[in-house]
Amino acid sequence: MGSRGAANRSGARAGSRVTARASVNVGHPAQYASSPLLAAKTPLWRSRLVVVGVGLAFAVLLGKAVYVQAVNTDFYLKQGESRYARTFELPPKRGRIFDRNGLELAGSVPAPSIWAIPKDFKADAAQLKALSQLLGLGPRELNLRLSENPNFVWLRRQVDDGVAQQVRQLGIKGLHQAREFRRQYPEGEAAAHVVGFTNFEQKGQEGIELTFQKELEGRAGSRSVVRDRLGRIVEDIGEGREPVDGSDVTLSIDAKVQYYAYQKVKEAVELHQAKSGSVVVLDTRTGELLALANYPSYMPGDRQSLAGGALRNRALTDTFEPGSTMKPFVIAQALQSGRVRPETVIQTAPGRLAIGGSTISDSHPHGLLTVEQIIQKSSNVGTVKLAMDMPAREMWEVFNGVGLGQKPQLPFPGLAAGRLRPHKSWRHIEQATMSYGYGLSVSLVQLARAYTVFARDGQLMPVSILKNDLPAAGVQVFRPEVATSVRKMLQMAAGEGGTAPKAQTLGYSVGGKTGTAHKQEGNAYLSNKYRAWFVGMAPVSSPRIVVAVMVDEPSNGRYFGGDVAAPVFSQVVHETLRALREPTDLAVQPQIYARALAVPAEVESN
Repeated sequence: MGSRGAANRSGARAGSRVTARASVNVGHPAQYASSPLLAAKTPLWRSRLVVVGVGLAFAVLLGKAVYVQAVNTDFYLKQGESRYARTFELPPKRGRIFDRNGLELAGSVPAPSIWAIPKDFKADAAQLKALSQLLGLGPRELNLRLSENPNFVWLRRQVDDGVAQQVRQLGIKGLHQAREFRRQYPEGEAAAHVVGFTNFEQKGQEGIELTFQKELEGRAGSRSVVRDRLGRIVEDIGEGREPVDGSDVTLSIDAKVQYYAYQKVKEAVELHQAKSGSVVVLDTRTGELLALANYPSYMPGDRQSLAGGALRNRALTDTFEPGSTMKPFVIAQALQSGRVRPETVIQTAPGRLAIGGSTISDSHPHGLLTVEQIIQKSSNVGTVKLAMDMPAREMWEVFNGVGLGQKPQLPFPGLAAGRLRPHKSWRHIEQATMSYGYGLSVSLVQLARAYTVFARDGQLMPVSILKNDLPAAGVQVFRPEVATSVRKMLQMAAGEGGTAPKAQTLGYSVGGKTGTAHKQEGNAYLSNKYRAWFVGMAPVSSPRIVVAVMVDEPSNGRYFGGDVAAPVFSQVVHETLRALREPTDLAVQPQIYARALAVPAEVESN
């Protein structure tokens, strides 16, 4: 009994403890003790770290939201728009280039360009094969281009409309077309050096295309659109801007004269196995350039051929020692100053003249020559004797007065000024050699312009490559009677007994001067390399045109200007005057003309 009572008392106490503990748990629910893990105490610093981390995360998110929504809104708006919106540039149509008669020398035709977004590009094997064939790209090259940039790549620029249509029908995702234009040059290589060419972006690279880039290019337009996920245009955004086409340019060049001049200089270069050749045709009434022809040339529409020296318009950019074509200016100044008259006799025997330790020679002795005959026979000795009677300053002023040593006032890239040193630095031997064209340099256009003083009664004419039908006013250099006298001498030089009978032209009187100059390399003149010149005018009775011809390094046995350049002059003069409908001033006598061409040109002095 006693032990049972004790047990009951112990159980009662335990029950009371359980009841008390239960009552405590009910009052403080966070103190579970059923799991040892939950019963473990958490360090206070860890709780605080979690709270701080959560707070920082919310702060970063809030800062990012503020940055996106308030600080850099424009950037993210643009990024969003780029996913569905696109602005296309609408290229303008480039202006056309015309010759003086309205014949198109350069024009633009639609030529779409094919481009792709590689990351969106999806095509099966058959589509890829068809695309490769249409674009002229091998499968490997096509895949290589598509791997260059995930956002944009050109596949083929300026394809034909038919090709673009077939590409469009393939229905390849990620493949697009841009509206572009391709330049066409109907006159091809004949007018290439005048017109020039453009690159794929329709930016002028040479010639008139480069000079008048601003006028020809126009102003691009734009169009903003919304695209769907397949890249298709859904709608336009805002107001687009229409492109403004470029302005047209009309040149003074006559396409017929240009073509004929090019063909004749090409034939001469090939016949005489020369390095190159150039022809300039100048209208003496207006100062307009009717032709600027050079050979070798290039096809301006074929970009694979656009390299090397063939791109240069040699008539404007290259300079050479002009040889005996300088003699008429020295003679004209001797007449102008009253030192001599056309009939004044000059002793040229024994055909050579010593100056400062150097000897100047004629090709063979002439003895007594009148001033007229000095030009007719192209005597170095006679010319030098007249030149050495002049102060160096006076001779320099003559050369400078006809435009030598100065860039022609033409809107054209790469114009050459030539070389005419100040007279104070001339030595006596240099003044002597300059009188017959050594020691100075000129371009063919400069030389043609200089000869307008004889064609226009002593006036030096301005030159133009843009159409100008109105007569131009020149600057008086020589008195009219002096120019008339020199014209007569030039007619004698181009006739029988002169150095260039092959310059004679059916139906028209002509006058001009030959030049045959040794080429210089370094400080030495080469004995076997020459440049052949002929510069003249027609009709002599009232000159309408000046034609200048230069053939560089003829090497087929003949190299004198009278043999190589004069025949080109004759042919170009005939066709040009016919194109201008200039009436003939001589009776047409084919048998006399044929005989004149058969007479070998007298060897002229160098």
